[in-house]
Order: sequence, then C-alpha cells, then structure tokens
Amino acid sequence: MLFQHTLANGMVLIAERMEHVRSAAFNFLLPGGSAYDPPEQRGIGSLLAEMIVRGAGSRNHRELSTVLNSLGTDRSESAGRIALHLGCSMLARHLPAVLEVYADILRRPHLPPEELPAVQALALQDLDSLEDNPSSQVRIELHHCHFPPPLNQDSYGTAEGIRAVTPESLRNHYERCVKPNGIILAVAGDIQWEPLRDVVERLFGDWPAGPLPELAIGSHTPYSRHLFKDTHQTHIAFAYPSVPVNHPQYYAARAAEAVLCGGMSSRLFTEVREKRGLCYSISLRHKTFRHVAAIVGYAGTGADRAQQTLEVTLSELRRLAEGVEADEVDRIRAGLKSGLIMQQESTKSRAGIMASDWFFLGRVRTFDEMQQIIDQLTPEMILEHVRAFPCEPVTVATLGPHPLTLPPYCHPYQPNFVPKAP
Repeated sequence: MLFQHTLANGMVLIAERMEHVRSAAFNFLLPGGSAYDPPEQRGIGSLLAEMIVRGAGSRNHRELSTVLNSLGTDRSESAGRIALHLGCSMLARHLPAVLEVYADILRRPHLPPEELPAVQALALQDLDSLEDNPSSQVRIELHHCHFPPPLNQDSYGTAEGIRAVTPESLRNHYERCVKPNGIILAVAGDIQWEPLRDVVERLFGDWPAGPLPELAIGSHTPYSRHLFKDTHQTHIAFAYPSVPVNHPQYYAARAAEAVLCGGMSSRLFTEVREKRGLCYSISLRHKTFRHVAAIVGYAGTGADRAQQTLEVTLSELRRLAEGVEADEVDRIRAGLKSGLIMQQESTKSRAGIMASDWFFLGRVRTFDEMQQIIDQLTPEMILEHVRAFPCEPVTVATLGPHPLTLPPYCHPYQPNFVPKAP
C-alpha cells in the first residue's frame, strides 16, 4: 500500500495506507538542519524551526495555534543535524484541512520580527541548560570531535551565533533552505491516495523550484577531548566508524550493536553494569548520515570507576570479533522485529521512517522487506561485518574531574579544553 508521486517542481510525496488505524500523520523533511547553519550564526536552524509556526498566511501566531488545536493535532518542529522536521498527527478526516494550514506555514510564514527576541531567549536558556546536563554535553562534544564539519555542528548552536541572528538573516535563511524541490512529504495512516495526491498538487504544485543550499563536507581527523568539571561523576562518550544506512551490511551493523547493547541481556549491560557494577548508565546506538556513520556509545559512572569502566567497555567491543552466539542472534532478531511492529502501529513513527528512507535511499523499505533481512541474519554475517569494520580507531570524549588513560587504538586527547561560558 505504498504510493509515490513527484510534483513538477521536484517536491516528493510518499504515502502508505494503514487500514487498521483511523488516524494519519505526516512528516515534512527539508534541508535546513544545523549542518546548514552559517558559521557566524550557529543555531539559526533551530530558531527557524520555532519561528516558522509563529504565524503564516492570513493567521497570526495565536490564530495559527488555535486552528491547529481545533483540528486535534499533535505537532512537532525541530532542526536535526541535516534536516528541518515538521511533523503532525491527527484524525485522518482532518488531514486535508491540516495540510492547508501547513501549506501556509511552509510557503507563507510571517517570521514576525517582534517575536524573534523571545525565541532567542528560549534558545539561550536551552543552551545554558547543558551545564546541568553533563551527559548531553559530553555527547555533543563527542560529535564535534568525531564527525567532519559541518556534520559535527549541533542544533543548540552557540550563544554568539544565536544573538547574531536578525529578522533579515532569518528570512534569508528561510528563503535559502525552504524550496519545494528540497522537500519530502511522507504521509501514513488511513488515507486515500488519489484525493491526497490531488490536495498536495493543489497546495504545493504552483510553488516555483529554486537552487538548494549545498552541503560541502570538510576534511577532518577525529580526536579525543576531555572537559574538566568538578563533579563526583565522569561521563564517557565514544564513537568508532561504521557503515551508513545505504550500505549492504547496514543490518549486520545494527545486529552487532544489538548484541553489544540491545536490552538487559546484552553484553555491555551484563558485563559492565550487572556483573561489575561499574556504571549506572550505558548505551550504544548507530548514528548515520548519507556517507558517514558511527557506532556511538555513552557510559556514566563515578569518577573513581571511570578508568575501569572505559577499559572494560572497550574490551567488550573488541571481544565481539571473537564470536557471536546463536542465542544472541535469536534475541536480537526478536528485538528488531518487535521494534518494527511497534513502528508499524504508529502513524507518526511510520511517516518519519518513510521520509528518512526516501532521503537516504531514494525509496521506502517495506515492513516485509525489513523483516526478511532480519530473519536472514546469522552469527557468521555479524562476525564477518565486525571483522571487516573493527571498532577502531575510537574517539573518546570525557567530562569529569580528570582525563582518563586512553588505549593506543583510541585517538589521543587534544589539549584540554574548557568551553567558554555563554
């Protein structure tokens, strides 16, 4: 029940009919994430995500919120590292009316100058809140250290960049990034394809295409870094190269990740947390861009146990190349398929996955396709991947009272760095 249509101006519409639901959800994905932020205005993407819904078309900010609330919408706007995301879910019968409103939001936003100072103040508070959230702070630092620019820019931005945004520069950033030929619209739920296609053509078909912003990936050598903080805890984040979502071994990489940290019976949870009691939190996930990907991990522990936590964690990562058990593969198959089923039952999740698939792959993976790939996973496939893409070199970011001793297969620490207060 998948459908796809490309408008003459280049805008892509993809949709999936889900007959077992009575709701619908859509996700607009378009260039304008933090990677597109100009160096002198870091954070402008997040400001645009907040400002774009503060009045549009014939409605001011209050009127726009009122009409969306009256249609029973659950909406979200955010700037990721690559894309701006505008998502909304509602009863399926309200989908055409909500799309009418979003046509105004995307094509005719007010971006009211008088509201920019309040949005900037909120963004600065959000940035300040990182001081009270060291786990997020160290993860952000890891991205800066590991990924090439501008992929290593975060959506928080900088205090200087946020303050440098003006109504004129915000309008220019909108006009630079928001073009129909850069937009993917994914819709999932209780929809009828032909009426939906006709509505989207009517609302967006006469929107002229234009040049899209380029994203030039810079050269980069990863490095490790320590952030000093007078605390009883040490926060450890680490990353090592993996394969992106369009790689043939992507699911083997996801399976290897699940063996290591996919639930309470996974290796890291068992060896680091349960058996040794080294840390109160440990996690691992696959982070992908179009051509670059990494396995990214985090551990939070007491400062007196931080060195041992790092050593045992990295040792477990490297030990994976020695073998994978059949029962581990059975467990991760069940976990991955359970996740698929839960995503399939949520229109909001399905719309987001469809938009992401089209962005990365130029097509949408079906539930049956993904389930078949998961069923075909074997210990040998996972082991082949792990040996072809070993967990090194490792980038490490630490936050706490003192740096750690890094093994030789890690990128060395750069000179100690204490971020300036905003």
